[in-house]
Amino acid sequence: MIRRLILLLAVLLMPAAVHARGIEPRLVAEGPAPAGGEVELAIHMRPNPGWHGYWLNPGDAGLPMDVRWQLPAGFTAGELQYPVPSRLTVADLMNYVYESDYALLVRLKVPGNASGTVPIRAQAHWLACTDKICVPEQGELALDLPIGSGTPNRAQFDQWRRAIPQPLATLGKLQVAGNTLRVAIPLPANVAAEQAYLFPETDGVVDYQARQSFRRAGDLLVAELRRNGNAPQRFAGVLALGDGRGLEFNAVPGEVPKGGTRIGGKDATAVVWAVLAAILGGILLNLMPCVFPILALKALHLSRAGGEAPEAKRDGLAYTAGAIVGTGALGVALLAIRAAGAEAGWAFQLQDPRTILILLLLTTAITLNLLGLYELPAVGGARMMSGSFGTGALAAFVATPCAGPFLGAALGTALLLPPAGGVAVFAALGLGLALPFLAVAYVPALRTRLPKPGPWMAKLQRFLAIPMGATALACLWLLWRLGGAKGLEIGLVAVVLFSLLLAGAGLFQKKAKQTGYAATLVAVAIAALALWAMPAPHPASRVVEGAERWSEARVQAELGAGHNAFVYFTADWCLTCKANEAAAIDREEVRQAFYDGGVAVLAGDWTDGDPDITRFLESRGRAGVPLYLWYRPGKAPEELPQILTPSMLISRAQTARR
Repeated sequence: MIRRLILLLAVLLMPAAVHARGIEPRLVAEGPAPAGGEVELAIHMRPNPGWHGYWLNPGDAGLPMDVRWQLPAGFTAGELQYPVPSRLTVADLMNYVYESDYALLVRLKVPGNASGTVPIRAQAHWLACTDKICVPEQGELALDLPIGSGTPNRAQFDQWRRAIPQPLATLGKLQVAGNTLRVAIPLPANVAAEQAYLFPETDGVVDYQARQSFRRAGDLLVAELRRNGNAPQRFAGVLALGDGRGLEFNAVPGEVPKGGTRIGGKDATAVVWAVLAAILGGILLNLMPCVFPILALKALHLSRAGGEAPEAKRDGLAYTAGAIVGTGALGVALLAIRAAGAEAGWAFQLQDPRTILILLLLTTAITLNLLGLYELPAVGGARMMSGSFGTGALAAFVATPCAGPFLGAALGTALLLPPAGGVAVFAALGLGLALPFLAVAYVPALRTRLPKPGPWMAKLQRFLAIPMGATALACLWLLWRLGGAKGLEIGLVAVVLFSLLLAGAGLFQKKAKQTGYAATLVAVAIAALALWAMPAPHPASRVVEGAERWSEARVQAELGAGHNAFVYFTADWCLTCKANEAAAIDREEVRQAFYDGGVAVLAGDWTDGDPDITRFLESRGRAGVPLYLWYRPGKAPEELPQILTPSMLISRAQTARR
């Protein structure tokens, strides 16, 4: 039904594009045709920039090519052989397409009595689309084929043949388990399949947009797909291996083995490195402006307490437990969302204005505490432990806008691991976040070096209020970006009421009156009312000056035109992204170098969790932003460091100009 609607829409829009053909076809032969033999023909399709054609199963929308041959007597044409396609999401529809030149191959049988030159003709119909318009196109394919011997066009056809998936002789097995279709594909264990993707030839069986997972079971590769129809009696598809190669297979109902090693999780060394990178990345997160004040406050707490070993150790353990549970819980939630089929990445919760509102109120409360408008009650024993646990969890929550050095690859690996391994990597992030305070709590030499209590503490607290207050202002700005003017108004009113409440509680504290329970109830009421009134997210995309919106099709178009391209993926809640944009990307000398070098600048705004960007980040082994890529025609993209400098970009732009 979707395809019929797409075709109808294409017909309605055809007058607007009647003067422009999206894809240019031509029919060519590998060489002269031997009498009584066979010759390879190719329908060479050449999409114009921005256009694409469709595979034999177009996916959620589109139409495959239809060819009706008009051949001399005795000649017969085989079935069309399609090259391995690529994926393209348009309007939340998963399409299997070709965005650059491709060729459909067909074997032509020649009768023994053929001679001279014979006319080979065909009427072809195909659908050509951009991301905004589809046009049904048609034309006559014509070739005058000489019969005899001669020099074949072997090099060109060998290149096209390499793009055709190779058939697997052994049948695979398929089995239905609830809403999951499991397909066991015969594949030797020594064949790399880290970037595997299954393109189903059988239509209407699986959900094309759902995430695919793979695991190894000896010489079988088991694909797990979300079922979207009745269990088929036969299932055909193409297994793409990520480097342009593909394997064509057929599967019939049968037993599919359980267990095995999930792709991406078999290398124990990779898991260890991911955990170590997460720990190191967590340590570095303590330097971020929204986290450093919390760490400093804990150090001040130790200094005020006199640095006694038993209390310090208990406090450190509780803080560490809170940080580990906090990042681990966020990891569990992220993995559960992805298991349900949604595209999500690290800091997914910050794509919702209600979460930003909670973060805004928390950072406001911490800022006012640092300014001395009210005091958190001093507690001991179990209550101190619970307070430290909550502080650790709070630090984990406010750290999520950041994906600094080491974290991108580590969290990307976590999403490829089995659930237990993925949660372990997220928990390791919390451990790294807590390690500095844990070291102070457990190493006497560090603890005894803490400054003695004195007036300097009040001055330090006031200073720490500056970065925390800046974080609160950033939350207000992000509320405006995600929730519009109404979201900003609700945030401002909530902040004012929250501030008046805490300032009033501080006045009662100075008079030695207890206000904890009443203040807490009113604070919860303010937060609940603001959350209830907060509108749904409707962000307005923004990129730096001189940049255009990213899409995979746009990147290919720029490369096809011979241009270098700098692609950066960002989000409004990503502090590292904003720092790089201000310090390196959005600078006059960098923009001029890009202009002089003819470098296209494309930006992917992930503020609202764009699923196209999520899938692309996942394909690069990333779970979050920032990600910076430099493309050169004919070469693999270069991944730049997560901390950029102007000279790093200018030097590459100057190379592009030469």
